[in-house]
Amino acid sequence: MSPSPRVAAASRSAANSFSRNRLLAALPRAERARLAAAGKPVELVFAEVLYERGARVRHVYFPTDGFISDITAIGDHATLEVGLTGREGMCGMAVALGADASALRSLVQGAGTALRIGAVAFRREMERSPALRRTLGRYAFVQMAQLAQNALCISAHRVEQRLARWLLMSHDRAQTDTFHVTHAFLANMLGVRRVGVTQAAGSLQRKQLIRYARGRVEVVNRRGLEAAACHCYRIDRETWQRLLG
Repeated sequence: MSPSPRVAAASRSAANSFSRNRLLAALPRAERARLAAAGKPVELVFAEVLYERGARVRHVYFPTDGFISDITAIGDHATLEVGLTGREGMCGMAVALGADASALRSLVQGAGTALRIGAVAFRREMERSPALRRTLGRYAFVQMAQLAQNALCISAHRVEQRLARWLLMSHDRAQTDTFHVTHAFLANMLGVRRVGVTQAAGSLQRKQLIRYARGRVEVVNRRGLEAAACHCYRIDRETWQRLLG
């Protein structure tokens, strides 16, 4: 039995709204509509934990606004951000790769919206859709390349360069010039002491590239911030554009 015109129109509208996510936008319209029907829109709340390390992954997320940090930890306190996902990607790649548990902690760093799909329903759609499998295969490769670049960045570049890179990556995903971040959080994300972040942020502010106050940062000179960042930022963007753009 075919859906009513009203239901079909609602399905098309939902699929179109989720096309703000670039992975979903790359799919044929019918397959994007099936994914939209299999999931539901949810709010990504700042500081919400989507996955804990080692926990079962019950849902995948395709952000349409906001962004999510993937964090690894040593012990109870030492942490490092190893990935950042916004509307260009998907959170929950363990499911796409055949695993059922997360290797990382995933934390909402920028509030927004996402399409959330249950793991079982998502696996079913992957089985039905060669286009979805191809797109996610390329995305997994991009993530691997960016992990390798991140490892090089940590060992080779100054804190100020790495901070500028992180701010650019967040700026890309926040879709606004101002977003929430604290020195303590940045120290954890970059794997450095808080005093190092304070000094680096102060230098960027004195150069009039950013404004920082009360846990909020504003990008005021995007071009200057790009010049201050290490070349890893450009390499990440070029990798993504070449394989998924």
